[in-house]
Amino acid sequence: MDIRKIGLVISHEYSVRVRKKSFILTTILTPLLLGLLICVPTAIMLLGGNQHQVVKVIDNSSLVEPYLQQEDGAEYIFTRKGTSFEQLRDSIGRDDLYAVVVISETDGEGNVTVDAYSKEPLSAEIRTNVKRAVSKAVEDNKLIKYDLANLDEILSKVKTDIKVNSMTLTESGKAKEDTVEIYMILAYLMSFLIYIFVFMFGSMVMRSVIDEKSSRVVEVIVSSVRSTELMMGKIIGVALVALTQFLIWVGLTVAIAVGVSSVASEKIIEKAGGAEALVARLPADAIQNTGTASIDLATVIQASGEDGENDDIAGIVRQVAGLDWGYIILCFIAYFLFGYLLYAAMFAAIGAAVDNESDTSQLQLPVTIPLIIGLFIMLHTFEHPSSQLSFWASIIPWTSPMVMLARIPFGVVPAWELILSLVLLALTFLATAWLSARIYRIGILTYGKKTSFKDLFKWLKQRD
Repeated sequence: MDIRKIGLVISHEYSVRVRKKSFILTTILTPLLLGLLICVPTAIMLLGGNQHQVVKVIDNSSLVEPYLQQEDGAEYIFTRKGTSFEQLRDSIGRDDLYAVVVISETDGEGNVTVDAYSKEPLSAEIRTNVKRAVSKAVEDNKLIKYDLANLDEILSKVKTDIKVNSMTLTESGKAKEDTVEIYMILAYLMSFLIYIFVFMFGSMVMRSVIDEKSSRVVEVIVSSVRSTELMMGKIIGVALVALTQFLIWVGLTVAIAVGVSSVASEKIIEKAGGAEALVARLPADAIQNTGTASIDLATVIQASGEDGENDDIAGIVRQVAGLDWGYIILCFIAYFLFGYLLYAAMFAAIGAAVDNESDTSQLQLPVTIPLIIGLFIMLHTFEHPSSQLSFWASIIPWTSPMVMLARIPFGVVPAWELILSLVLLALTFLATAWLSARIYRIGILTYGKKTSFKDLFKWLKQRD
């Protein structure tokens, strides 16, 4: 193979694709859209909660009024005794009256029924508030009958919320606190992105080969470049396009994350009255590790809560920030590149074997089935990252890109397993590329016949 000619093909494929408007727009807009997906729900909650809703309550039990407090956006008005629902029926939907809640008298066991009437389905927030208040009122009324002194104090002491601290032992024997949900989310995202990227960019190679073959341009190209050199140039060229796009996405995502974190920290610090006021709320050990000169987002979140209400959120933020992102990103890039090269070689052979994209469905089955199997095993790996199935699926080249990335965040992959998996993946790519090249050199100049698997095996056996 002539490396110089392969380089020319790579340069052509790369320059043509990165100059396309679709590439530029996708590369820039994707991180922004992901940011919007995170920010928009929060904005909707903040903006949507300001709607003023009046709810009139007919409390025939005379128990609930002290328990149903005013909420943001909802005003509860208790009617005078003797008011009936019929007197308020026509006012619902008019005069700012959103709904009417009717609470029955208590029955023999001290229970009540609650009916809510509104012109539109009752909002989940109001339904939850009413249910919580009525339940608490009825429970307290029942407990009064037992005539227990200091009942509220007893209940507050009895109520217990047990937190299970998940500790993972490192190779040095030290224990670190972990939240498995974080690893599961990260593993799912990486594995699913690998599946999407491999399929998307592999299909891009296949469509490029089909376009050149159907336009007969390839007949001119192969007069100057060997078909094998053309195939390898296309595969590597698209790989560089994908790598460029991915690195830009990582850079923009990190910039957005740092910007949002900085703005959020400043707003919370400002609202709390300054950095020193926040640090004063922290335990002594946290202050020793933090100080006032530099306060991270996790510390800000922890200090901004009352009675440790934000400790769990702060712990999650610290664990996310404490992940070895350099190692994780390097593993993602390595498995993406080798996984892409493996499947792109097969996609290139499929593109060379057909005259149009509609004929590729049958030939794509051997390519897509391993990818789908890898996704299914990935779901198993979330719960059992060290099982035999997860181990072997992370070693076998056709499923390792998805499954190994599902294991890496859990920290259960020894170095030798990672190296073995990558070496086998690279060797399998070289073997697959050699076989695909044999199909490519014949199929690229074959027209007018629907290719079958029998034809592919015949081309593989055919000598140069």
